[in-house]
Amino acid sequence: MKIVIAPDSFKESLAAPQVAEAIARGWRAVFPDADCLLRPMADGGEGTVDAVLAAVGGERRTCRVTGPLGTPVPAHWGWLADGTAVIEMAAASGLHHVPPGQRDILCACSAGTGELIRQALDAGARRLILGLGGSATNDGGAGMLRALGVRFLDGQGQALEPGGAALARLARLDLSGLDPRLRQVEVRVAADVDNPLCGPRGASAVFGPQKGASPEQVEQLDQALAHYARLMAETLGEDHAEVPGAGAAGGLGFAARALLGARFRPGVELVAELSGLAEAVRDAELVITGEGRLDAQTLHGKTPYGVARIAQAANVPVIALAGSLGDGYWRLYEAGVSAAFSLTPGPMTLEQACSDAAAQLQARSQDIARLWKAARK
Repeated sequence: MKIVIAPDSFKESLAAPQVAEAIARGWRAVFPDADCLLRPMADGGEGTVDAVLAAVGGERRTCRVTGPLGTPVPAHWGWLADGTAVIEMAAASGLHHVPPGQRDILCACSAGTGELIRQALDAGARRLILGLGGSATNDGGAGMLRALGVRFLDGQGQALEPGGAALARLARLDLSGLDPRLRQVEVRVAADVDNPLCGPRGASAVFGPQKGASPEQVEQLDQALAHYARLMAETLGEDHAEVPGAGAAGGLGFAARALLGARFRPGVELVAELSGLAEAVRDAELVITGEGRLDAQTLHGKTPYGVARIAQAANVPVIALAGSLGDGYWRLYEAGVSAAFSLTPGPMTLEQACSDAAAQLQARSQDIARLWKAARK
């Protein structure tokens, strides 16, 4: 029996490799001789580096960079043998670096992500995979660009302070200092959203409230980003604000497309390609996937959706496990998921659910394996 286990991480609880291992333990408790192929996945957000390294090997490098609010934070990135650097912006500029009571979306800055890119360039990277997701920022990637040599100037020729709100006073972009090594590097962006930079589906309106933005701040930031995009278009002679994915990671997708020449791929597709998921699934009996929460949003490029589509093409059934099942999760059944299950056996706090996730994953996997065994008799 061959089972492919291809989950995403469970946010604030377990990394994808740990999720996969817990599911495998549960399955082997019932089928000790099962061939469990572990393919930890990610969609561009937290866990992308670890998922890629688990798939193809490589080196995990750690460092300290500028965090979203300007204080140093620990971060990491991946180095592959072929000269590819794998960077997830959440590692440097993620929401998990800012306690809820300290979140300030008007001033949050993506400089740390640019510092990670600079480290990769110093290491001689020829290709960059940049995962977008889980950001604390809404600065249109201005902080990242500033760390790479771009100057953001006001009407008096003075440098703007960090953050998305300050972009409303942007008068001129000075691109002369942009790191020239970027012209020799292929940049691929892994993202799980296709939102434009501004408007009702833009970075501020859709993702700002998740980062603590009030309705007034959403409007303020949206106008600031629109002004920034107009000046960028005038400077470059090309407008990138409507490119699908420009609104990813607080607009960092916009900056990556405009000045890094990035090509966009759905994150789960990119990780699946690197891990050889389609080949692994081809002759499998079952695929098990999952993430922290399954709901209608999962259909918009999240890992379980991507895994299900690949398995569906190979006519292999898929079971999804999640910390919770939200509104619309049943729509995944149309995308190739055969059944979905929540981990929690009864009422518990979020803290309890997160701390006990490995044991619950193992238990639910064992339950499903017992059912699978009974159905085979």
